[in-house]
Amino acid sequence: MISRKTHLLAPSVFRLLGHSHPTPSLCVMRWLGCGPLTQPKPACVYDTNLNCTSLQTVPGYVQMFHRASTLHVAKPKNTKRKLIKPIRVNPKSLKVKPQSRVVMISDRMTVAELADAMGKDTDHVFEALMFVEDGDRFEYEDSVINSLNIIQEVVRKSGFRFELKSKKQVKQEENKDVVRQPPPDASVLVKRPPVVTIMGHVDHGKTTLLDYLRQSRVVDQEFGGITQHIGAFRVKLQSGESITFLDTPGHAAFTAMRSRGAKVTDIVVLVVAADDGVMEQTIESIQMAQDAGVSIIVAINKIDKPEADLERTKQGLIAHGIMLEEVGGDVQVVPISALKGTNVSELQEAIITQAELMELKGDLIGLVEGSVVESKTDPGRGKLTTAIIQRGTLKKGSYLVAGTAWAKVRGMFDDQGQPVKEAPPSTAVEMIGWKDLPSAGEEIFQVETEQRVKEIIAWRKNQEVLKKVEEDSVIIADKREEHEKTYKQMLVKKFEMGYRKLKRKGPREKEIAIGDGTPQLSVVVKADVDGSLEAILDTMDTYNSVKCELDLVHYGVGNITETDVELAESFNGFIYGFNVTVPQSIASLAKSKRVSIKLHNVIYKLFDNLIEDLSSQLPLATREDVTGEANLLQVFKVTEGKKKVTVAGCRCTKGSLNKRKKFRIVRGVDIVYEGVALSLKHHKKEVDTVKTDVECGIRFDELSIDIKPGDQVVCYDLEHLEQSIDWRPNF
Repeated sequence: MISRKTHLLAPSVFRLLGHSHPTPSLCVMRWLGCGPLTQPKPACVYDTNLNCTSLQTVPGYVQMFHRASTLHVAKPKNTKRKLIKPIRVNPKSLKVKPQSRVVMISDRMTVAELADAMGKDTDHVFEALMFVEDGDRFEYEDSVINSLNIIQEVVRKSGFRFELKSKKQVKQEENKDVVRQPPPDASVLVKRPPVVTIMGHVDHGKTTLLDYLRQSRVVDQEFGGITQHIGAFRVKLQSGESITFLDTPGHAAFTAMRSRGAKVTDIVVLVVAADDGVMEQTIESIQMAQDAGVSIIVAINKIDKPEADLERTKQGLIAHGIMLEEVGGDVQVVPISALKGTNVSELQEAIITQAELMELKGDLIGLVEGSVVESKTDPGRGKLTTAIIQRGTLKKGSYLVAGTAWAKVRGMFDDQGQPVKEAPPSTAVEMIGWKDLPSAGEEIFQVETEQRVKEIIAWRKNQEVLKKVEEDSVIIADKREEHEKTYKQMLVKKFEMGYRKLKRKGPREKEIAIGDGTPQLSVVVKADVDGSLEAILDTMDTYNSVKCELDLVHYGVGNITETDVELAESFNGFIYGFNVTVPQSIASLAKSKRVSIKLHNVIYKLFDNLIEDLSSQLPLATREDVTGEANLLQVFKVTEGKKKVTVAGCRCTKGSLNKRKKFRIVRGVDIVYEGVALSLKHHKKEVDTVKTDVECGIRFDELSIDIKPGDQVVCYDLEHLEQSIDWRPNF
């Protein structure tokens, strides 16, 4: 846009406009006021934001350079002012100088490092150093440039901008993560027990089978008959062989748990009920086992039930890619009754046979490697982690890292809670001594010293920060690109319409977002173990309703604490606890602060409660119930006291008119009036209702209402209904 200041005009501008310059002297141009444009005469225009030389080479200016103001140009000797036409330019053809790239630099960079940072070769750096004071001192590629000012000058002279790296950032570029050990020598390998995961659909008898194997009654302790976390234990058979079992949940909400169970196992025992056949989670378990590349043994359970159908179950398995031995495949199938123990010994023999065929061996002397099966916080013992040891022998005092958590092992326990001194490969063990709870599924590595542990944790945390920054930078870049696109569109519109005519319409986006009035439910979630918490959060991630926002304020593993109550109070939210307890002091605090705590032991009941709370946040929906319609036949002016009021003479054509309900007067598609009736009369008698084909007079609550014969009168009632949230979990 042309500036409002006075500018000196070069002769080249006249050539740009197709005119010859009258004299070699310069002309003066001034922007003045607004007004209509008239026919131009030879004159000149100049814009300080444009390069006149480059404009001569750009053909086809089709857009208005300015339109909203009058331009006065003085001819030589300032004899007379003339008006010229607006200049047409194409804003898209204006050449914008691109932003120079930012180069990350640090102190004491070598010539080669500086060249790599700029994306140039070292010859370019040597050439730039020749034009920098004291730059000729650096003659080799590995020469250290010990002056930050020299590095900055080289970057400037190369046409780049620079940004300094922090010392911490430079220091942590080196990979300091733990390095996985090379495969052990075959001479040190010894036979190890198989790790077996029991998988299948919910309520097909997985836990009942495990109860029979270890002579326990875990199923009686399960809420709703549903396993809601992974159980790990070792069973010693009569033959002297040992098997480590993992029991995974069959409920649809615990998909991630089943996936982890399949990845840390050697053999999957797929339990299928003979009466139900292949179900949804059965198919999912088959897919997980195949993806993990582990062997499968099928146990067809509940064969003692009258409705059991073995052939139908087998055909269902074959249809989903399980090639049984009886049809030429390699998958063993064992019909069992876990409740009565029928053929369970045959299932054990099938597992041992499969393990011998696989020749499972482990390394007892290397550094420990394993996988986190489950994590939880115990009020008496602190942070506990259940893990499967996959390599090495875990002993008390070992330093372990898992994700960004680490531990110095203070104690180990088996599935019965009895302390153990060491845990060889294929052992499921519960350990204490963790500084933070690792996430389920994390790999465990043993390191030599505490100093090395802290170095690994610091590097991993820094990598998480860098990953978050990278993800955020992508989002920021997308938003900048979107903003730049909108801004350029506005500039084009500005050139076309003129600044004065271009005004922002409507509130800003931020103002709209703040004032949209969408209800919100804030929640705090606590669970007994990390896997259960993960299942709850994964299900919450599927929430997609726009009727009410679901705000997850805080989540964690362990019992409900004072901090949870204070957070819920601050956000006016609810606390959901899964398999956790509330100390009496915390319950009293929550009651005094009016914070609602919802405790659940079954996951689907928790989400039923959540759906109810989300629905309670929704405003009441209004439903209109039309009770009667009438034609307006004539309009009367009646004097009441000293005032003249309008009365509508009507005939009810449908339903009935009720004085206590609402009325609407419609003319075509327009609504003329909405309100209540102050009076409803039949002849001269005040009535409450008027039925079909009865004439009446209606006086509304407005004194002078614009009604005409032919208008439609609608009598209706508003019914307020509770809304329900339009979201359901995927189970």
